[in-house]
Amino acid sequence: MSFPEKPSVPGRLLLDDSVPLSAVIEGSQNLQSHTEYIIRVQRGVSSDNSWQVIRRYSDFDILNSSLMVCSISLPLPPKKLIGNMDREFIAERQKGLQAYLDSITQHPLISTSLIVKKFLDPNNYSANYSELALQQVSMFFRSDPKWEVLEPLKDIGWRIRKKYFLVKSKEQPKERYLLSWVDLGPDEVLSDKDLQSVMKLLTSISSPYFCPLLFFSTSESSALLIRPFNENGSLRDQICKVKPKETYLKKYSCPRKSRGLELAQIKLYGRQILEGLKLLHDSSIFFGHLHAANIIVDDDVCRLVDVENGILGIPSMLRPVFIQLRKINTTESIDVFSFGYLLYEMTYGRLPDSVPIDHYPSTPHTSVVSVLQSILSTDACKSGIPTVSALMQTPLFSDVQLKHSEKLHIKVPNRLKEVLKLAKGRFEKRLHEEQRQLHQHRRLTRAQSHYGSEEERKRRTILARKKSRQSTYENEEDISVRNNNSGSGASSPPTCPSSPILTSNTGSHTAPPPAPPLLLDDSSCTATPPLSSCEGGGGGRAAFLSSIQTFSKGNLKKADTADRSRPLI
Repeated sequence: MSFPEKPSVPGRLLLDDSVPLSAVIEGSQNLQSHTEYIIRVQRGVSSDNSWQVIRRYSDFDILNSSLMVCSISLPLPPKKLIGNMDREFIAERQKGLQAYLDSITQHPLISTSLIVKKFLDPNNYSANYSELALQQVSMFFRSDPKWEVLEPLKDIGWRIRKKYFLVKSKEQPKERYLLSWVDLGPDEVLSDKDLQSVMKLLTSISSPYFCPLLFFSTSESSALLIRPFNENGSLRDQICKVKPKETYLKKYSCPRKSRGLELAQIKLYGRQILEGLKLLHDSSIFFGHLHAANIIVDDDVCRLVDVENGILGIPSMLRPVFIQLRKINTTESIDVFSFGYLLYEMTYGRLPDSVPIDHYPSTPHTSVVSVLQSILSTDACKSGIPTVSALMQTPLFSDVQLKHSEKLHIKVPNRLKEVLKLAKGRFEKRLHEEQRQLHQHRRLTRAQSHYGSEEERKRRTILARKKSRQSTYENEEDISVRNNNSGSGASSPPTCPSSPILTSNTGSHTAPPPAPPLLLDDSSCTATPPLSSCEGGGGGRAAFLSSIQTFSKGNLKKADTADRSRPLI
């Protein structure tokens, strides 16, 4: 049995909202009165899936004002009224805006908000999902007047394409129910008939560890679901000490009063959640959406919510995390990995900053840390994580006494089991392909980084050699010039003084100070001729003195002179 490719539905966008967006400012352009920044946005790791958007500083300012509900200080550069068109200022502001984009695209909650998605990808997120959901709900109520909308619950959940309404039944007007409308996800591969059959199966499940699904209605592109409304909110609402009806950005971005649970609660809640997961796995129903916001606590019993998300093809909240870990490649391992995240949040009152985790904050619950290490440590993420049954046998959960000790079972027809297995296989196939692409991208990035560093090392070596040769050439040239100067001074013989040589009081000659020696290379040294002295003429000085002594005026010849000074008449 195999699934044919499901035909595309007009108006249905098979876009995975959990794939992170990255943004890089490529440049800026000055117009008459303002500056526009050119931003390159990329979805996932493929550079082919990228586009450009142009934003002004005022657009960044509007975005930042919308995100102030998070109570997080984001690094938006300040405004400047005078001199904001200077080149140096624009370059500095561009750096600040890039840091701002990095901060919002790397935050796990802010990056998933519709505000940020619309800012970076206006083409795919221009629809008004609240209005669209209200239209769908209104159409449903016209066909089934049993239900009545009390109020919309705006953005209580993180999903962009899922909207919530508080409704009541006219048959039980005092009871409150939660209606959710959601788009079908990219992993939904079942035919309409099979989807209806599986959803009907989920409504028939009666177990203390699942929040009952009271009603469902599916179309070609969306689903409508109704279940009981819990006034206390989800387990995450209780951990963060927030009001359930507030927006998720306000509740979870920076909770100030959150705290972990007591050890007894961790043991009890953890065991109940594991019981629910095992029941799903034994029935071939894949979940993949386990986190604290999908758990409600009713009379000290944990109940799983949104079990149908996997069937509807909706991407998991933790998909950007476990897609980086190649050992997390089955629906069962995804649930165990998600349980590790949940156990960390129940223990410390917050989600982990990153995974793998090898060092844990101090806690008196050593048995909890050992379970966390078996799921979230580097060794576990590389070699494999335990199964649900193995976790139930750990000392942390094995001795927990449950209220419902009877063996639970979900009766699934054989045909639906085959349908669920094939749907699970299609989901895992897409997961493996994306993990392979991410692994190849990382290898390519490392290779390029290594090649770049090798090229940089070669470039520096060549530059150092050039500098060394240039320095040697300059030294040789300097030595040659100094040798030439020395040789020209030696080639001109000194003239002998015509006056007597002066002597010092001691009667010895005053010698000039010695010239500093020239340090020459052997290859450039040349022999210089010896300097000639005034006495080098073979007794010239004695002959000169003798001619002075024998000088006689009478020996001079008489010269005849012609006086021509007289004037001619």
